Amino acid sequence: MKIWISLIFTSLWVASQVIAQPLPRIELANQYHQNILISDYLVSEKFDGVRAIWDGQSLRTKGGYEIAAPAWFIAPLGILPLDGELWSGYGQFAFVSKVVRSKQSTDAQWQRVRYLIFDSPNSTQTFMERYQNYKGEVLKMNAEHIKAVTQWQFYNDQQLDDYYQQVLSRQGEGVMLHQKNALHVAGRSDRVLKYKPFQDAEAIVVGYSPGQGKYTGMMGALKVVNEQGIEFKIGTGFSDELRNNPPPIGAQITYRHQGFTKYGKPRFARFQRVRPKL
Repeated sequence: MKIWISLIFTSLWVASQVIAQPLPRIELANQYHQNILISDYLVSEKFDGVRAIWDGQSLRTKGGYEIAAPAWFIAPLGILPLDGELWSGYGQFAFVSKVVRSKQSTDAQWQRVRYLIFDSPNSTQTFMERYQNYKGEVLKMNAEHIKAVTQWQFYNDQQLDDYYQQVLSRQGEGVMLHQKNALHVAGRSDRVLKYKPFQDAEAIVVGYSPGQGKYTGMMGALKVVNEQGIEFKIGTGFSDELRNNPPPIGAQITYRHQGFTKYGKPRFARFQRVRPKL
């Protein structure tokens, strides 16, 4: 826990030297669980992109960094606050992440990016009202690269699972559930749920275990600490290139897992990616 807290404070100090504005107040999703009333939620596809918040003047990451999008890309956006994903297609997270992080990205690269709107932060409106609001605003923009994410109404587990399987069949990441009568409140709660084949989470790299056998001379496993302060190892999901050049100490990574052991450690943890500093 002390390592995690120390690294968080270091990251916050670095960010404070770069970020000119406060961090965006965004909603964060809990994991989907079955003891909910499906009809209380609207459901949409979860797109694996870079989260982007439009505050009426600039486009920012959830970490507060301003995104150097071309003027033509943000020109259609008005004063209505928006929340969405910058997305380039299934399996293209690395590409869109690189485009967003670079200040030298070209127009040709940005033309492959779509801004997929899934909310319009407003503390006085329910999600249903916000959905109608952002859908109408995006329609007025009439811009090919800005789309309103469709929200679906389902009434039972079977309808939800049918849609979930449709999304997975087209290589989608999963689905999101927004409580339709909930007001927008920053932070993590059951107002927003994510439903994916695997749970995912983030951790900080604190060390390495050497490889054995065919991985001799390479990294065998990452030693990481998760948000709960639990240290564990991740030994799968790496390319040979990553094993030769593993993420540095202090890097934040995303991993997937299938629940927890009786000791609270993630079961079958598998490396997914290094989180960009956004």
